[in-house]
Amino acid sequence: MEDKLLLMKEKIRLLNEANKAYYQEDREIMSNYEYDKLYDELKKLEEETGIVLSNSPTIRVGYELLSNLPQERHEKAMLSLDKTKEVSDLKEWLGEKTGVLSWKLDGLTIVMTYEGGSLAKAVTRGNGEVGEVVTNNARVFTNIPVSIPYKGSLVLRGEAVISYSDFYKINETMPEAAGKYKNPRNLCSGSVRQLNNKITAERKVGFYAFSVVRADDVDFKNSRIEQLIWLKNQGFSIVEFKKVDRENIEDTVKWFEDKIQDNDLPSDGLVLTYDDIEYGESLGTTAKFPRDSIAFKWRDEIRETTLLEIEWSASRTGLINPIAVFEPVDLEGTTVSRASVHNISIMEDLELGIGDRIKVYKANMIIPQISDNLTRSSNIEVPKYCPVCGGQTVIKSDNDIKTLHCINDECLAKQIKSFTHFVSRDALNIRGLSEATIEKLIAKGLVKELADIFHLEKHKDIITKMEGFGEKSFNNLVSSVNKARKTTAARLLYSFGIANIGLSNAKLISRKFGDDWEKIQKATYEDLIQIGGIGDVMANNYVKFFSDEKNRAIVADVLKEVEIEASSKTASEQIFKNHVFVITGTVEHFKNRDELKAVIEERGGKVASSVTSKTTYLINNDISSSSSKNKKAKELGIEIITEEQFLQMLNKGNND
Repeated sequence: MEDKLLLMKEKIRLLNEANKAYYQEDREIMSNYEYDKLYDELKKLEEETGIVLSNSPTIRVGYELLSNLPQERHEKAMLSLDKTKEVSDLKEWLGEKTGVLSWKLDGLTIVMTYEGGSLAKAVTRGNGEVGEVVTNNARVFTNIPVSIPYKGSLVLRGEAVISYSDFYKINETMPEAAGKYKNPRNLCSGSVRQLNNKITAERKVGFYAFSVVRADDVDFKNSRIEQLIWLKNQGFSIVEFKKVDRENIEDTVKWFEDKIQDNDLPSDGLVLTYDDIEYGESLGTTAKFPRDSIAFKWRDEIRETTLLEIEWSASRTGLINPIAVFEPVDLEGTTVSRASVHNISIMEDLELGIGDRIKVYKANMIIPQISDNLTRSSNIEVPKYCPVCGGQTVIKSDNDIKTLHCINDECLAKQIKSFTHFVSRDALNIRGLSEATIEKLIAKGLVKELADIFHLEKHKDIITKMEGFGEKSFNNLVSSVNKARKTTAARLLYSFGIANIGLSNAKLISRKFGDDWEKIQKATYEDLIQIGGIGDVMANNYVKFFSDEKNRAIVADVLKEVEIEASSKTASEQIFKNHVFVITGTVEHFKNRDELKAVIEERGGKVASSVTSKTTYLINNDISSSSSKNKKAKELGIEIITEEQFLQMLNKGNND
């Protein structure tokens, strides 16, 4: 008994750590397969011993909240669902009743309250009893109705999710995506719980209703299906569902299974609910589960294969993750040959060794994972040196989870920002190379210096297999790289990220030396300080950059790949030379402020962000505005002009 009790405590500790990481910290420390396996083993031990400890996840609904968001108690507790992986269990559970079978969406459960036809409140599931108030964020969900025809008091539940297609797009444009968020569920959770709902809106969170908690004076004819149809008529997107009975439930489960690969919304199974509302409610609940619903989790397709190697993948945070590479196997309709092992602790628990026979599966039929190691030779050596820079590594332990880190601050994998800047819109403007993608390319050893970006076509086989990439996106990337080979001296100068040298200053310097790169690179402190707008700090940083032998080598390699186009601007067009403009308010004659800024800079002027004694003109279509910039300009005696006046100056200068 004592041994079993110790074993139970250890399983509870591991499961609670996993719950904490998943629900509070939006990260995963074990796969769904491992979690379910531990959970089932714990439940079996509890049944054998008759002991259930107070902190057991089999009786606790969720983890306590940790957030700056306001908290609120649910009017009706939100319990977890009992689960099965057997269709026969679903059939037996349903009996002679009619049921509603729907996707079990994998996002963040939200309780919505509408009063008088308007969204009044949105609260996350939280720990099942107390949730976080996210009303402002819910208002910017992509498909949420903020006003509905029904004017009574309505409380409903649904799932906030981010589609796979949007997840991949966001991963390509958002620096945080690859480092912090590993799947749509984690990204969704982080997005819904933002304190700034602008971020929520940018991440395209959708909401799919799945049940009504309360709707005053509405007759649903005692049917869950009628509830869903009613919600749809109120303007809500609802979970996809099918009506089932004993005769068709097996075929219906198969119907959902066949749709998994094409389902853009993340799902980790199905939910079966009695259509008869009164019957379902009459069954009550257990301490943990409602008795009117049950979850069905896919029985994972497992294949046996041979482990060929462990690849160590470095990231910009210094974390080095183990990746299992194995003989290719067919899983859920695709060929799989790699799976993340997540950390050293998991690798050690599996006792992985080269040549071992391992079992692999796809979590939720999507993400490759290792479920078991049959031979357990445990012959993998943790690298003492970083695979990217060769610097020393250290093993860190946090909450008994061991991870490997590179401690070299100069590690190339940590220099992601310089690569991101190099390909940014105002620099070389290479589309398809987000910070996340560059990190992956560096981790795989495909990019070691800036010039390597121009040779990505050599790595087609590897890149097209990367998450979010395919034949089309790879071809678009190569096309964008080749287009970037023709650039201007100003863009190229700006792309190297010299401290304090922004695009405006790069244009001033390039113009000074007639776009002659040799003269640009050899510019002295004295040369630079004579250029209006270039100060002492800028000039020193500039000279220091090009004096560094390593930097000169990087620049030389890039110059072999690009062609600097001659500027078409003539000296007579430099009508705004030595003029400093500040732009504020909305623009009417230009597409945006950037377009106006470009016109000024092309004609020798400079655009600053704040009004100072060096400002020549403040452009503001509302001259009488009481804005801080207008006030400052008036205090300093700086002329405030409208766009119309600016255009008159521009036309006069062009006609001179």
